[in-house]
Amino acid sequence: MAFSKNGKSTIVVVGGGVGGLALLNSLSTIINPKKHTVVLIDARPVYIHLISSLRLVVSNTDDLITRSVHPYGDHTFQNKLVGNGKFIKASVTAVKFGDPGNCGQVILDNGEVVAYDILVLTTGSTLPHPIAFPTGSTKAVEEYVKTRQAEFAAATDILLVGGGPIGIELSGELRDVFPSTAITIIHRAPLLLNAVYPDKFRVAIQKQLEDRGITILTGDTITSSDSLDVLSNPVPKGEFITEQGKTLMPDLVIPTWGMRPNTAYLPSDLLSPTSHVKILPTFQLPTHPNVFVIGDIVDCDERKSASRAAFSHAPKVAKSVVLYLDLLEARRNASFPDAKLDITDLLASKQSAKYKKSIETMMVSNGKDSGMCYFDILWGIMVGGWLSSLLNSKDLMVSRLSPFTGYTPS
Repeated sequence: MAFSKNGKSTIVVVGGGVGGLALLNSLSTIINPKKHTVVLIDARPVYIHLISSLRLVVSNTDDLITRSVHPYGDHTFQNKLVGNGKFIKASVTAVKFGDPGNCGQVILDNGEVVAYDILVLTTGSTLPHPIAFPTGSTKAVEEYVKTRQAEFAAATDILLVGGGPIGIELSGELRDVFPSTAITIIHRAPLLLNAVYPDKFRVAIQKQLEDRGITILTGDTITSSDSLDVLSNPVPKGEFITEQGKTLMPDLVIPTWGMRPNTAYLPSDLLSPTSHVKILPTFQLPTHPNVFVIGDIVDCDERKSASRAAFSHAPKVAKSVVLYLDLLEARRNASFPDAKLDITDLLASKQSAKYKKSIETMMVSNGKDSGMCYFDILWGIMVGGWLSSLLNSKDLMVSRLSPFTGYTPS
């Protein structure tokens, strides 16, 4: 394992979304700043609070462009990471892995090459329109948001293609701001969401939306050719004939499907058939024990969510990273200083944080004043209405953002 010029090992975190920042915050309380330094790499110059992003692109209510879009900077590195972290704005194009357990390099699109001793990949998912935010400047993000807001304000009949969480939450935000606009969700499955959740929960969400004048078409979708068209041009020309023969004439079509793991920079042998990253229970790559993975890109049979990345994955990975470095130091100081850390050390250690699938939860907002929550405990607990609003919908956790990012908007 190599060291930087100051004698410290380097932990590189690729992806500054909720999983990446949660990892930094976890590391910031347990890392030894005299021995380790951290580099954060992200394609955007700002952290965008995805939980509130649909409300952000619908209107500038609550000044979310200021309150939920926070720049990265020295403030990103808190507690023991103060003065011990560096942010690089760039996209990763490739990873050059070292021999198992040894350092490697991250290749960036700006031509820079960053060496790592520990690498954590938390690059999330590619996002659908209208939250496919650009990766350029802060101004580019702001202009993108203004364009989306103008599109929604000009529309009189909006079709949302896909009845998953994005389609559901977007419809609620639209109804809050545009009470007279026609809004339709079309969804291929017989019920909204997917079969991970009980039918009673899916039916209850549909009833909530319909009670707000939102039309729900299940068991149907637009044709494949129309789907390709709306991906490139959300303002349609003419009518749509659905697969079930219904005629729709929206003046704005939003594809709310298409989230895919952002793993194109990795070799295919590390990936599952769905392009997720294959991992051990300690979140390590099977063939590269000094590389860890967090969040949406993990190959694990569970729903991908920001809360799972932040509260289930990140703390365990932080603990495993520090334990890995401690084990390596112990080996280096032993009688065989050149020995490589065996991949089984963390798996065998009683101190390591091994991951087991966490309970399934879902909090879906329906505008500010309603929504549904589901917790897969006991008999399956559902809450809605004002309690869901209190837990999630009213604020979408924006008020808790500054301690998380280290940035306080002026």
